[in-house]
Amino acid sequence: MEELVIRDADVVDGSGEPSYRADVVVDRGRIVSIVKEAAAAGCQRPKARRELDAEGLVLSPGFIDMHAHSDLALLRDPDHSAKAAQGVTLEVLGQDGLSYAPVDDRTLGEVRRAIAGWNGAGDDIDFDWRSVGEYLDRLDGGIAVNAAYLIPQGTVRALVMGWEDRRATPEELQRMRELVAEGMEQGAVGMSSGLTYPPGMYADGAELTELCRVVASYGGYYCPHHRSYGAGALEAYEEMVTLARRSGCPLHLAHATMNFGVNKGRAPELLALLDRALGEGADISLDTYPYTPGCTTLVALLPSWASEGGPEAVLKRLADEETAERIRHDLEVTGSDGCHGVPVEWETIEISGVGDPALGEYVGRTVLQSARERGESPWTVARELLLRDRLAPTILQHVGHEENVRAIMRHRVHTGGSDGILQGSKPHPRAYGTFPRYLGHYVREAGVLSLEECVAHLTSRPAARLRLPDRGLVREGYKADLVLFDPQTVAAGATFEEPRTLPTGIPYVLVDGQFVIEDGRRTDVLAGRAVRRTPR
Repeated sequence: MEELVIRDADVVDGSGEPSYRADVVVDRGRIVSIVKEAAAAGCQRPKARRELDAEGLVLSPGFIDMHAHSDLALLRDPDHSAKAAQGVTLEVLGQDGLSYAPVDDRTLGEVRRAIAGWNGAGDDIDFDWRSVGEYLDRLDGGIAVNAAYLIPQGTVRALVMGWEDRRATPEELQRMRELVAEGMEQGAVGMSSGLTYPPGMYADGAELTELCRVVASYGGYYCPHHRSYGAGALEAYEEMVTLARRSGCPLHLAHATMNFGVNKGRAPELLALLDRALGEGADISLDTYPYTPGCTTLVALLPSWASEGGPEAVLKRLADEETAERIRHDLEVTGSDGCHGVPVEWETIEISGVGDPALGEYVGRTVLQSARERGESPWTVARELLLRDRLAPTILQHVGHEENVRAIMRHRVHTGGSDGILQGSKPHPRAYGTFPRYLGHYVREAGVLSLEECVAHLTSRPAARLRLPDRGLVREGYKADLVLFDPQTVAAGATFEEPRTLPTGIPYVLVDGQFVIEDGRRTDVLAGRAVRRTPR
């Protein structure tokens, strides 16, 4: 007898087609049968060792977070309710060009310092891996939800070239190509870049094109955080589209927003650019989070020249009065490339987390608020905080536009990504609320998307981008990564004031046919594993 039958569910199967009522049978981690309208047809209903009454609940495929920063959190926190409680059954890690494989001892230490604001310092982690394959093997030891991995181009560059702002030699480029090929062979699904973060930002288009050609040869995709989301955003998007054409590599645009005052109301221009490329045969997709503020590290705002050489070099420049004044001028007057070419508006920069608990008084305040309280300039406050916390502070950046968010999420190649940073005492609520916010606010309350459309955005579309042949749909033979939610009550609990509040209306989540959320509570099941690239 099979393990589980989910009775009388309203199945929204991920295809975008209308829902239907069915009994769904699960056994040994897969969907083994779907009996539509079983009760109404009067046919013999399937039986199993356990029966779950799903009356009033929607059954959908598990949600795929196309942009996650859980690289260490999955190892550190077996509970991981931040994502499991949202119905996320698969996360894509290795984002924004910086993560923890492939590395050597030097690069690992540098990367740990550089992205401590994203993932913590990692002092509680046994870094017993160096290659992509070894990291994926570590995930296979048992995690809360499944995870796929993108090779981080910035980490690859740091491993081969250090953190220098210069062109790669032919020999260096060949070594980077070899590392990308090795990572793809070991199971990565593609490559990411952080083109406003050092050292990945120092790569020119020719270098990126060569690496993307390697990714394409393995059936992977390229996921860039491109060079600007502010001034020059459209040109930055165009650069990525052109790169994809030249390399033949599928393109997935990370957190595809149009931010800052210069881009208010300009999402239609971005979508027109993408539609032209799609019409010409380009393979493009994108992800967004359903909020207006962004989130990054405070040090990311600095100009690229100030970041050359790695974290220790940045700290030395900040400590030098003359150099620090040059940095301030670029930030406040010229418009730093780290701040997307826009002069920083300190009233929009809210400190969301610090590494040193003694600096907690800054959290929840904008840099401008803290400056006024201290009778100092905003730059003095920001500089002191970077130095005292050794580049660890994270920020919320209140620079988005609701009309842009809505326009982009309607697009036919849109998928969902939380970009969720789980560090800090006041993280962005998107880390805990992205997927229920789509379903509750943008479907039920705002009507921006239909329920069937939205579920497709969060399930089958990302599964197709990841080339996963047995995920993203409720189909016989598919993996039983499933979510049951109440369409009338599902909502994000997380707010900017209480960002770690769990969602409501998602009572059941299954990973590999096992309940990781049951009756609204996290179980002790660790059914997640690494999801490796499917060979061509």
